[in-house]
Amino acid sequence: MSITFPLNVEIKGKGYPILCLHGHPGSSNSLAVFTDHLSQHYQTLAPDLRGYGKSRYQKRFRMQDHLSDLTALLDQYQIEECLLLGWSLGGILALELALADPKRFKGLILIASAARPVGNHPPIRWYDLVFTGISGLINAVKPGWKWNIETFGKRSLFRYLIQQQTPQAYNYIASYGTPAYLQTSRAAEKALFKALGMGYNRLKDLDSLEMPCLVLAGECDRHITSRSSQETAENLKDCTWKCYPDTAHLFPWEIPEQVLQDIDRWLKKVKY
Repeated sequence: MSITFPLNVEIKGKGYPILCLHGHPGSSNSLAVFTDHLSQHYQTLAPDLRGYGKSRYQKRFRMQDHLSDLTALLDQYQIEECLLLGWSLGGILALELALADPKRFKGLILIASAARPVGNHPPIRWYDLVFTGISGLINAVKPGWKWNIETFGKRSLFRYLIQQQTPQAYNYIASYGTPAYLQTSRAAEKALFKALGMGYNRLKDLDSLEMPCLVLAGECDRHITSRSSQETAENLKDCTWKCYPDTAHLFPWEIPEQVLQDIDRWLKKVKY
């Protein structure tokens, strides 16, 4: 049995709880695009996963330890049932929580995630890293600067994370993406890559989930392809599926208003 680690958590609003889980690299703050909006009608709990954000942890751990930490967090706040929202890695963790205790979780929102994640990211070259570093540094000083986007951003690895390359998306990166990257520990990175090396496929287990689900994807996602997200949606019994054209892995930062409207519409339909 794993030893749980106390997580830093950002709690906003009042009402039916939604546990919101970030990706890699990420933090509770990177979910503000969701929590700032949803907390107007719900209580959102956005923890920094072990080794991320303010949940400082440098020792070796396994991906399964995230699940123990999150279960302990819900127990700490006496949350007997809630909704789950997970972005990328957070979606995989949300799936694992739902599969482990389907009675506790009453609905599932997966953002750019999949039960059998498949990527088609091109090989990373040395100049990709150079342009990414330059673009990221300039963007941290002058967020959303069009010249930086055109000169360096579109030649950097950001071109695979963001399809539309808008100042709005780069403002989100400066406010939430870059700080999350800098706060992600090597231990968290190692735990993730070790798990990825072992492969991950939970498609055959999805038919055990009776809860309503919403799966959203970006058409041009190279990290977790929209096809793998759609495959997940097709294997869930009660699922609403939507794929946004001309968007990539960070599509909630590209088209936040549209994504939030679709989440609101789904929440009204399932009556939470």
